[in-house]
Amino acid sequence: MDELACWLRLLGAPGVGRVGARRLVQRHGSLEAAAAAQPPTDLVSQALQRSRRWLEGGQQRSLLMLGDVDYPPLLLNSPDPPLLLFLEGRREQLAQLPAMAVVGSRHPTPQGRETARGLAAELAGAGLAVVSGLAIGIDGEAHRGALTRGASWAVLGSGLDVIHPRAHRELAASLIERGLLISEHVPGTQPLPQHFPVRNRIIAGLCQGCLVVEAAEQSGSLITARLAGEAGRDVFAVPGSIRSPQSRGCHLLIQQGAQLVQELADLLPGVAAATLKAAGPQGVEDPLLAALGWEPSSLEALQARTGWRTEALLARLLELELEGRLRRVAGGRFERTAAA
Repeated sequence: MDELACWLRLLGAPGVGRVGARRLVQRHGSLEAAAAAQPPTDLVSQALQRSRRWLEGGQQRSLLMLGDVDYPPLLLNSPDPPLLLFLEGRREQLAQLPAMAVVGSRHPTPQGRETARGLAAELAGAGLAVVSGLAIGIDGEAHRGALTRGASWAVLGSGLDVIHPRAHRELAASLIERGLLISEHVPGTQPLPQHFPVRNRIIAGLCQGCLVVEAAEQSGSLITARLAGEAGRDVFAVPGSIRSPQSRGCHLLIQQGAQLVQELADLLPGVAAATLKAAGPQGVEDPLLAALGWEPSSLEALQARTGWRTEALLARLLELELEGRLRRVAGGRFERTAAA
């Protein structure tokens, strides 16, 4: 089996899931051995066939798998990095551009639409990719605004051949041309309700921070903001009228410590600091387990001890995790296992 077939067999095994798949790789010592231990099923075979047909259908289509050299370091350092991503568009932007999530209500006010378009355009003009979920409302306005000045990426809750909503097919085509479509779902997957809260972790994980423009108190955008905060990313919110239901979620975020945003200048200091942190110093050859010691340590602490670049550090951490010699624990930290 090739790597795609291995991951699909693991992810398609009953009761395994993403976390279980990582544990099986650790237990068996390799992806190939873990996949071989799972019985083949018709559903997995069909998913593999659909995936290969889709990949062969366009030059801008590709797979990003856990362990690839261009896997985004920020996403790799998130609490639940996806094992497999389908991409369509300009994959090179993942390594070239820092990113900011811009999310919000599916039923925004006219002022909210204008604010999302304007701030997204300014962020893209400042050299960031604007990331959102291709939904109607604030998501769509953020994508459109960003594409007027630069790049935008959309993370879907369906297969990349199932654009949802259908009204955004033209917008999706523009994103493929100048940005990127991203999904962890195999082609043909329908946009089921349970997919969207899960895909929000990818939006949060890809980005330096998350900006919420308008959101009700029960908005899914607050899930993205919470996931961003749990991943150690900055959370920003645009205030609005105290009489507007679409602003109550933003006001709640501000009460909880989100940074209030009125203009681009309110976003850039935090983004610049996060970008510098992600860049890291030049790497040197030091044993990573020795630097880790016997207490849980954060990525920042390990960088300070080793001097490694973020990409090299995360790649080695992944190797050690797959070998079963360290594990991720709460707070985005790492600790040795007994096997180390």
